[in-house]
Amino acid sequence: MGEILRMQNICKDYVMGDEVQHVLKNIDLTVDEGEFLAVLGPSGSGKSTLMNIIGCLDVPTSGDYWLDGLHVADEDEKTLARIRNQRIGFIFQSFYLLQKQTAFQNVELPLLYANASAKERRERTEEVLKLVGLGDKMDHYPGQLSGGQQQRVAIARAIANRPSILLADEPTGALDQRTGAQVMELFENLHEEGNTIIMITHDAKIASHASRIVKILDGCISEGAVEDA
Repeated sequence: MGEILRMQNICKDYVMGDEVQHVLKNIDLTVDEGEFLAVLGPSGSGKSTLMNIIGCLDVPTSGDYWLDGLHVADEDEKTLARIRNQRIGFIFQSFYLLQKQTAFQNVELPLLYANASAKERRERTEEVLKLVGLGDKMDHYPGQLSGGQQQRVAIARAIANRPSILLADEPTGALDQRTGAQVMELFENLHEEGNTIIMITHDAKIASHASRIVKILDGCISEGAVEDA
Protein backbone atom coordinates (compact mmCIF):
# COMPACT_ATOMS: atom_id res chain seq x y z
CA MET A 1 0.00 0.00 0.00
CA GLY A 2 1.21 3.47 -0.84
CA GLU A 3 1.42 6.75 0.97
CA ILE A 4 -1.89 8.56 1.37
CA LEU A 5 -0.84 11.67 3.33
CA ARG A 6 2.37 13.66 3.51
CA MET A 7 3.15 16.84 5.41
CA GLN A 8 6.48 18.64 5.13
CA ASN A 9 7.53 21.60 7.31
CA ILE A 10 3.93 22.47 8.19
CA CYS A 11 3.75 25.59 10.38
CA LYS A 12 0.69 27.36 11.72
CA ASP A 13 0.94 30.81 13.28
CA TYR A 14 -1.74 33.00 14.82
CA VAL A 15 -1.30 36.74 15.29
CA MET A 16 -2.43 37.79 18.77
CA GLY A 17 -2.20 41.57 18.88
CA ASP A 18 1.49 42.41 18.55
CA GLU A 19 2.59 38.83 19.16
CA VAL A 20 2.77 35.80 16.89
CA GLN A 21 1.79 32.47 18.43
CA HIS A 22 3.56 29.51 16.78
CA VAL A 23 1.04 26.67 17.21
CA LEU A 24 2.57 24.13 14.82
CA LYS A 25 6.32 24.05 14.23
CA ASN A 26 7.79 22.35 11.17
CA ILE A 27 5.52 19.29 11.27
CA ASP A 28 6.68 16.35 9.13
CA LEU A 29 4.18 13.50 8.94
CA THR A 30 3.41 10.66 6.55
CA VAL A 31 0.53 8.21 6.72
CA ASP A 32 0.26 5.07 4.60
CA GLU A 33 -2.92 3.76 3.07
CA GLY A 34 -4.66 1.39 5.48
CA GLU A 35 -2.80 2.69 8.53
CA PHE A 36 -4.42 3.36 11.93
CA LEU A 37 -2.56 6.34 13.39
CA ALA A 38 -3.17 8.00 16.76
CA VAL A 39 -2.02 11.58 17.37
CA LEU A 40 -1.58 11.75 21.14
CA GLY A 41 -1.17 14.97 23.08
CA PRO A 42 -2.49 17.04 25.98
CA SER A 43 -4.77 20.05 25.73
CA GLY A 44 -2.94 22.98 24.13
CA SER A 45 -0.40 20.78 22.37
CA GLY A 46 -1.53 21.77 18.87
CA LYS A 47 -3.33 18.52 18.07
CA SER A 48 -6.66 20.21 17.23
CA THR A 49 -4.91 22.64 14.89
CA LEU A 50 -3.12 19.72 13.22
CA MET A 51 -6.45 17.89 12.86
CA ASN A 52 -8.05 20.94 11.25
CA ILE A 53 -5.27 21.14 8.68
CA ILE A 54 -5.39 17.38 7.97
CA GLY A 55 -9.15 17.72 7.54
CA CYS A 56 -8.84 20.77 5.25
CA LEU A 57 -10.82 22.83 7.75
CA ASP A 58 -7.85 25.18 7.99
CA VAL A 59 -4.74 25.89 5.94
CA PRO A 60 -1.12 26.07 7.14
CA THR A 61 0.84 29.30 7.36
CA SER A 62 3.66 27.56 5.49
CA GLY A 63 4.70 24.10 4.41
CA ASP A 64 3.40 21.44 2.02
CA TYR A 65 0.52 19.02 2.43
CA TRP A 66 -0.39 16.26 -0.01
CA LEU A 67 -3.52 14.12 0.35
CA ASP A 68 -4.06 11.26 -2.08
CA GLY A 69 -1.36 12.79 -4.29
CA LEU A 70 -3.09 16.19 -4.39
CA HIS A 71 -1.21 19.22 -3.07
CA VAL A 72 -3.86 20.80 -0.86
CA ALA A 73 -1.89 23.36 1.14
CA ASP A 74 -2.77 26.21 -1.22
CA GLU A 75 -6.11 25.11 -2.74
CA ASP A 76 -9.09 27.45 -2.79
CA GLU A 77 -12.10 27.00 -0.51
CA LYS A 78 -14.24 25.37 -3.21
CA THR A 79 -11.63 22.66 -3.74
CA LEU A 80 -11.15 22.22 0.01
CA ALA A 81 -14.91 21.74 0.42
CA ARG A 82 -14.91 19.05 -2.26
CA ILE A 83 -11.96 17.30 -0.57
CA ARG A 84 -13.78 17.39 2.79
CA ASN A 85 -16.87 15.82 1.25
CA GLN A 86 -15.22 13.19 -0.93
CA ARG A 87 -11.92 12.25 0.71
CA ILE A 88 -12.30 12.76 4.48
CA GLY A 89 -14.81 11.20 6.84
CA PHE A 90 -15.13 13.24 10.05
CA ILE A 91 -16.00 11.71 13.43
CA PHE A 92 -16.31 14.16 16.33
CA GLN A 93 -16.64 13.83 20.08
CA SER A 94 -20.06 15.53 20.05
CA PHE A 95 -21.54 13.44 17.18
CA TYR A 96 -23.06 16.50 15.40
CA LEU A 97 -26.16 14.62 14.27
CA LEU A 98 -29.20 16.51 12.99
CA GLN A 99 -31.78 15.96 15.74
CA LYS A 100 -34.82 16.20 13.47
CA GLN A 101 -33.42 13.68 10.99
CA THR A 102 -33.48 9.91 11.40
CA ALA A 103 -30.32 7.83 11.59
CA PHE A 104 -30.89 6.94 7.93
CA GLN A 105 -31.25 10.59 6.91
CA ASN A 106 -28.16 11.65 8.86
CA VAL A 107 -26.02 8.99 7.18
CA GLU A 108 -27.49 9.73 3.75
CA LEU A 109 -26.54 13.42 3.93
CA PRO A 110 -22.95 13.25 2.55
CA LEU A 111 -24.21 11.05 -0.30
CA LEU A 112 -26.75 13.75 -1.16
CA TYR A 113 -23.96 16.34 -1.24
CA ALA A 114 -22.01 14.00 -3.53
CA ASN A 115 -24.99 13.82 -5.92
CA ALA A 116 -25.35 10.05 -5.58
CA SER A 117 -28.48 8.54 -7.13
CA ALA A 118 -31.46 7.70 -4.92
CA LYS A 119 -30.80 3.97 -5.38
CA GLU A 120 -27.11 4.34 -4.50
CA ARG A 121 -27.95 6.48 -1.46
CA ARG A 122 -30.43 3.95 -0.13
CA GLU A 123 -28.18 0.93 -0.69
CA ARG A 124 -25.05 2.54 0.72
CA THR A 125 -26.82 4.04 3.75
CA GLU A 126 -28.40 0.69 4.63
CA GLU A 127 -25.05 -1.04 4.11
CA VAL A 128 -23.05 1.18 6.47
CA LEU A 129 -25.74 1.30 9.16
CA LYS A 130 -25.79 -2.49 9.19
CA LEU A 131 -22.00 -2.48 9.28
CA VAL A 132 -21.98 -0.47 12.52
CA GLY A 133 -24.69 -2.67 14.05
CA LEU A 134 -27.66 -0.33 13.62
CA GLY A 135 -29.60 -2.07 10.89
CA ASP A 136 -32.65 -2.12 13.18
CA LYS A 137 -32.36 1.56 14.19
CA MET A 138 -32.46 3.28 10.79
CA ASP A 139 -35.75 5.07 11.46
CA HIS A 140 -34.79 6.19 14.98
CA TYR A 141 -34.01 9.82 15.74
CA PRO A 142 -30.83 10.72 17.65
CA GLY A 143 -32.85 11.44 20.80
CA GLN A 144 -34.08 7.85 20.73
CA LEU A 145 -30.53 6.45 20.66
CA SER A 146 -27.88 6.01 23.34
CA GLY A 147 -24.61 7.93 23.16
CA GLY A 148 -22.80 4.90 21.79
CA GLN A 149 -25.47 4.37 19.14
CA GLN A 150 -25.30 8.04 18.14
CA GLN A 151 -21.53 7.75 17.69
CA ARG A 152 -22.10 4.66 15.53
CA VAL A 153 -24.46 6.71 13.36
CA ALA A 154 -21.74 9.37 13.10
CA ILE A 155 -19.21 6.70 12.09
CA ALA A 156 -21.60 5.31 9.48
CA ARG A 157 -22.06 8.84 8.11
CA ALA A 158 -18.27 9.28 7.97
CA ILE A 159 -17.69 6.12 5.93
CA ALA A 160 -20.73 6.51 3.64
CA ASN A 161 -18.75 8.22 0.87
CA ARG A 162 -15.85 5.72 1.10
CA PRO A 163 -13.38 8.48 2.05
CA SER A 164 -9.62 8.19 1.73
CA ILE A 165 -9.21 8.91 5.46
CA LEU A 166 -11.38 8.62 8.55
CA LEU A 167 -10.45 11.53 10.82
CA ALA A 168 -11.65 11.04 14.40
CA ASP A 169 -11.40 13.76 17.05
CA GLU A 170 -11.64 12.34 20.60
CA PRO A 171 -14.24 9.82 19.35
CA THR A 172 -14.92 8.35 22.82
CA GLY A 173 -14.73 11.62 24.75
CA ALA A 174 -18.47 11.85 25.38
CA LEU A 175 -18.94 8.15 26.17
CA ASP A 176 -18.62 6.05 29.29
CA GLN A 177 -15.70 3.61 29.45
CA ARG A 178 -17.63 0.51 28.43
CA THR A 179 -19.36 2.21 25.47
CA GLY A 180 -16.05 3.80 24.47
CA ALA A 181 -14.44 0.36 24.36
CA GLN A 182 -17.21 -0.84 22.02
CA VAL A 183 -16.65 2.13 19.71
CA MET A 184 -12.90 1.44 19.66
CA GLU A 185 -13.62 -2.16 18.74
CA LEU A 186 -15.61 -0.84 15.78
CA PHE A 187 -12.62 1.33 14.76
CA GLU A 188 -10.37 -1.73 14.90
CA ASN A 189 -12.81 -3.62 12.67
CA LEU A 190 -12.88 -0.73 10.18
CA HIS A 191 -9.09 -0.72 10.18
CA GLU A 192 -8.98 -4.47 9.51
CA GLU A 193 -11.25 -3.89 6.52
CA GLY A 194 -8.64 -1.55 5.05
CA ASN A 195 -9.81 1.89 6.16
CA THR A 196 -7.16 4.53 6.86
CA ILE A 197 -7.83 6.09 10.27
CA ILE A 198 -6.24 9.11 11.95
CA MET A 199 -7.43 9.54 15.53
CA ILE A 200 -6.74 12.62 17.65
CA THR A 201 -6.77 11.95 21.40
CA HIS A 202 -5.36 12.99 24.78
CA ASP A 203 -5.96 9.50 26.21
CA ALA A 204 -3.02 7.07 26.02
CA LYS A 205 -5.34 4.10 26.60
CA ILE A 206 -7.46 5.07 23.60
CA ALA A 207 -4.32 5.72 21.53
CA SER A 208 -3.09 2.20 22.28
CA HIS A 209 -5.77 0.80 19.96
CA ALA A 210 -3.94 2.32 16.98
CA SER A 211 -1.19 0.53 15.08
CA ARG A 212 1.08 3.58 15.31
CA ILE A 213 1.29 6.56 17.67
CA VAL A 214 2.65 10.03 17.07
CA LYS A 215 2.99 12.34 20.05
CA ILE A 216 2.45 16.08 19.80
CA LEU A 217 3.67 18.55 22.41
CA ASP A 218 4.14 22.31 22.08
CA GLY A 219 3.46 22.11 18.36
CA CYS A 220 6.14 19.51 17.64
CA ILE A 221 5.61 15.83 16.90
CA SER A 222 7.62 12.71 17.59
CA GLU A 223 7.09 8.99 17.23
CA GLY A 224 6.45 7.31 20.55
CA ALA A 225 5.10 4.35 22.44
CA VAL A 226 2.11 4.68 24.73
CA GLU A 227 4.07 3.46 27.77
CA ASP A 228 6.07 6.68 28.02
CA ALA A 229 3.27 8.97 26.94
